[in-house]
Amino acid sequence: MGGDSLSTIDNLLDSIKTPRMVKVKQYFERPSIKNVERELLDKLYSKGVLSNIKHGQNIAIAVGSRGITNQPLMVKILVSEIKKAGGIPFIVPAMGSHGGATAEGQKNMLIGMGISEEYVEASIKATMEVFRVGTSENGLPVYIDKYAHETDAIVIINRIKPHVAFRGKYESGLMKMITIGLGKQKGADICHELGFGKMAENIPAIAKVLLQKTNIIFGVGILENAYHETCKVEVLKNDEIEKEEPALQEEAKKLAPKLYFDKFDVLVIDEIGKDISGSGFSTNVVGRYHTPYASGGPNITRIAVLDITDRSHGNGNGLGIVDFTTKRAFDKFIFEQTYLNSLTSTVPVSVKIPMVLKNDRQAIQACIKTCNILDKENVTMVRIKNTVELGEIEISENLIDIAKSNKYLEICGSFYELNFDDNGNLF
Repeated sequence: MGGDSLSTIDNLLDSIKTPRMVKVKQYFERPSIKNVERELLDKLYSKGVLSNIKHGQNIAIAVGSRGITNQPLMVKILVSEIKKAGGIPFIVPAMGSHGGATAEGQKNMLIGMGISEEYVEASIKATMEVFRVGTSENGLPVYIDKYAHETDAIVIINRIKPHVAFRGKYESGLMKMITIGLGKQKGADICHELGFGKMAENIPAIAKVLLQKTNIIFGVGILENAYHETCKVEVLKNDEIEKEEPALQEEAKKLAPKLYFDKFDVLVIDEIGKDISGSGFSTNVVGRYHTPYASGGPNITRIAVLDITDRSHGNGNGLGIVDFTTKRAFDKFIFEQTYLNSLTSTVPVSVKIPMVLKNDRQAIQACIKTCNILDKENVTMVRIKNTVELGEIEISENLIDIAKSNKYLEICGSFYELNFDDNGNLF
């Protein structure tokens, strides 16, 4: 981006006006748990899953890389209750190739999500070493984290939700964490080797072997409502996980957040990150996919991503799916953190670099410039913080009639111009 080139870009984009916006509240079904601690304790003891823990046994609690509401609290509770049952709990990162596929990187991801040794009162044992436990019925080698394999028992905790790249009975959830999370980079690599078209088959095939041949004693499945609030906690014994997860997956799909606009010109996403979604953002929300094995969502002509979350630790996975980004986001993009996910998942498109503009204003202006409408001042635009927090969004003035006709949308306040600072970035 040399001086002459940058000046030409300025001249081309500076005259493009951004539309006036208004805040809109989106309403979704909102089941929620008032006391998460009590709910988890009730489920743990009603299922009797702690009664088989013997005094002095080492218990690995497998925790993934997603930002899940109340997850640090629930991990802390698991640690405490396992100790009361006589066990010696510790945490293992169960996140495949995330964290740059290094032990230190995965430990840092846990700490960044609030799961520190000090808070949960248990040590974190991170390694990328794995042990082979067998072969799946479809011929794939099955691996598990070395520390998890050597311990006396394993507990899994994860959110159950729709996957962003494929459809099946088991998408993101406990079975996937058993297969890919605990399989570390090697296990994740094997599961992805034949592409996402085989994921719906590979995940249960590998997970079945691990459930049968390792010491997984139970899993904690978490559902969130569209407001990113905990709305269901289920404790599933080893022999219940495979049978009961599909129904929880269907329930999660009904609860998932969405945009109530089927078609518009420009979407502005303030931030993406691995803590938000495996693909940086939920492709289900925005209708942009990096594989042909998932579909649905709105029809959006151009998408700009303005930033990468700090919790993503430089992992810019997802940028390749959108059209424009900012120099700020690009500067956070770390190849070692990002490329390993793509090499493992065999989907290079998600880590490509989109067009990089110098600031938020130009990224938005570039979207408007290229959205293929004659009257650029009549552009339809939506702005969201990320694809998890969709309770309040911003829409352009010309979407107001659609919003007023939808009982699940509420206009808040009056129209305003987008406010940029001296550097051209949104306040």
